[in-house]
Amino acid sequence: MKTREVISTGNDLAALAAVDAGCKFFGGYPITPSSEVMHTISDLLPQRGGYAIQMEDEIAGICATIGAAMSGVRALTATSGPGVSLKAENLGLAQMAEVPMVLVNVMRGGPSTGLPTRVSQGDIRQARNPSHGDYRSITLCAGNLAECYTEVVRAFNIADRFMQPVIVLTDETLGHMHGKAIIPTQEEVEKGVVPRKTFDGNPEEYRPYGVGEDEPAVLNPMFKGYRYHFTGLHHDAKGFPTEEIETCRKLIQRLEDKVMNYAEEIEYNEEFMLDDFNGEEGEVLIIAYGSVSLAAKEAIRHLRKDGVKAGLFRPITLWPSPAKRIRHFTDMVKNVLCVELNIRQYTEEVERVSGRLDLEGLYKVNGRPISPFEIVEKVKEVF
Repeated sequence: MKTREVISTGNDLAALAAVDAGCKFFGGYPITPSSEVMHTISDLLPQRGGYAIQMEDEIAGICATIGAAMSGVRALTATSGPGVSLKAENLGLAQMAEVPMVLVNVMRGGPSTGLPTRVSQGDIRQARNPSHGDYRSITLCAGNLAECYTEVVRAFNIADRFMQPVIVLTDETLGHMHGKAIIPTQEEVEKGVVPRKTFDGNPEEYRPYGVGEDEPAVLNPMFKGYRYHFTGLHHDAKGFPTEEIETCRKLIQRLEDKVMNYAEEIEYNEEFMLDDFNGEEGEVLIIAYGSVSLAAKEAIRHLRKDGVKAGLFRPITLWPSPAKRIRHFTDMVKNVLCVELNIRQYTEEVERVSGRLDLEGLYKVNGRPISPFEIVEKVKEVF
């Protein structure tokens, strides 16, 4: 794959990724620490024939984004945790109507206003179920500067493949970190674009939601001669509201199955220094994600020098969780340490899929990052 070397920040790379992936519309509202995504993309999009608009608030921002996506273009919004809270109802609309779009959440401290200028991973539970009802969220999590680019590109392809919103989590550390990143060229990104499916038959036979039991809707761009109905209500094959029992059941089950039956297609993880793990007594598995994984890798290098066989499992696709791989390693290894900038938000998922209640944890919620030294000390303290 052809690559390029850039010096940039995570927020700027997220904006560049969207434009390179074919995004033609951004709708949003400034909020620390994500504002630079909007600033940068508002410069880039007009140069590529796209549009960026600052709306009056976060709710209007996602409504405009959904409207643009309904017209057939790739569309992006960006925010932080409080903004996701405001966007939640319309994220549910996009799930029900099956409108593909990408939301970048640059996480900060919470709840409420919290620590606007500090780092946190407090939105993990929120990203799993950002709106009410039965559906499956797809959430990706960048762990370095390059992934602030590549995961946004991947999110657009997944959104069009599964016809629903896809969330990309970064955090304040990654968003404002300035450094070198090796990323694909624009040409490589364009070659990998996965366009959404369209229907090209008789308009009278068009049934956008009349698809297989685990398939996404086929939504043709609006204003192209194919008429159908958009609604947040339970709906039939043409999108019109219905309360018919079996139609409603099949619709909601399909929203579940179109993701979970293909979860392995979405799953993406990093396994760092785990190749030599074989279940020996002293092995230590560290589970971390996002910017915390950078500290975890440095800690593992130090632990290895001290004779402790440590390794990292990093979920990059957080939701649906990589349950089989988590279970594989937690079944193998006695000593497991979960490291998060929250209080056990992903640890609870690891407990659920592993069935273990003896996991150790290192958590911080004061807006400061976790250092490699803290991880090393925690490992030596508890194992």
